[in-house]
Amino acid sequence: MKTMSDTSRWEMNLCADATRRHIPINAILELTPLCNMNCDMCFVRLNPEEQNNIGRLRTLEEWKTIADQMQEAGTLFLLLTGGEPLLYPYFKEFYLYLKRLGMILTINTNGTLLDEEWADFFAAHKPRRINITLYGKDSKTYEKLCHYKEGFDKTVCAVHLLKERNVDVKINGSITPSNVNDSAELIQIVKQLDVPWKFDTYMYPASRERSCIFDQNSRLSPELAAKARIDLMQYESGDFYERARIFVEKAANTDAGSYEPMPVSCRAGRSSFMISWHGKMRPCVMVTEPEVTVETDGFLKAWNRIIEMTAKICLSSACSCCRLRNVCQNCAACAKMEAGCFNEKPEYMCRYTEETLRLLQKALENETGGK
Repeated sequence: MKTMSDTSRWEMNLCADATRRHIPINAILELTPLCNMNCDMCFVRLNPEEQNNIGRLRTLEEWKTIADQMQEAGTLFLLLTGGEPLLYPYFKEFYLYLKRLGMILTINTNGTLLDEEWADFFAAHKPRRINITLYGKDSKTYEKLCHYKEGFDKTVCAVHLLKERNVDVKINGSITPSNVNDSAELIQIVKQLDVPWKFDTYMYPASRERSCIFDQNSRLSPELAAKARIDLMQYESGDFYERARIFVEKAANTDAGSYEPMPVSCRAGRSSFMISWHGKMRPCVMVTEPEVTVETDGFLKAWNRIIEMTAKICLSSACSCCRLRNVCQNCAACAKMEAGCFNEKPEYMCRYTEETLRLLQKALENETGGK
């Protein structure tokens, strides 16, 4: 019988092989930009009028046609997201169609629409996992950050409904100025819910199709984000100090490198892609370029164009020889969002990584009494 680690290793090997061969094995389909909440830091959410000014949602038949072509090209792992994907009018029909195609499905949702009927549906047609975002510890934080006071109770209820039906759930979240003081209580909540969790403290300053630019006040400063990151690391399972030592030693043992542009090293545009609600294929959900209109070119032609254009993207030469490059979260999307260009240094990320290292070094010094 395969163990979880065997399955993970098999999946990692499968995806690595797909990356080498440029097979589009991983996909994100963004079904709608509409959402019943209005979070301060969201880069996707549009209201109906804004959405109509930009374009229309894909029809069920259009998504089915795209899905057929994806399957032929080798897509296996699929994330359905939004906006709030459960607001897509034909979600259930499309979801069941994808299941029949043999896709391994994951869903990102805020959880507030997941009532008994939805829970029964997912119990009867189980996805691989449902990722539910938890934005704060109570209704007060939800009102401040999401402008939806009822969101907290509805989200927690959704987790219980799904767990009662043995549907796998994971809690995701972002730490912002509005909920940074909730961190300890957030961890207690997810522990009581007894589900896996992941809270991020780095936030991409993306705006996407939104007419307003990203509000920098909706994310923490690099230094405060690094501190929040360390706080969360101490809540994670495993030995915090061992993980701190690994991080510090990885930075210390990184060679000088060479001053030359770095190519994209993640799977974006190499074995993974996203298709937006208005039919644009992109290598990554964060950026709006490169992009190809799927319906004009067809899936396979669009994918090959994305491969070509992604291969031309290079990151900063300064990053290639940075001593922190092996512990830094910089990527093409980060550079583009932070510095306005793929091959520029993202100063926010530099400060975030430097402060993370400093705080971990300090923690290790305190553990040994400064010896």
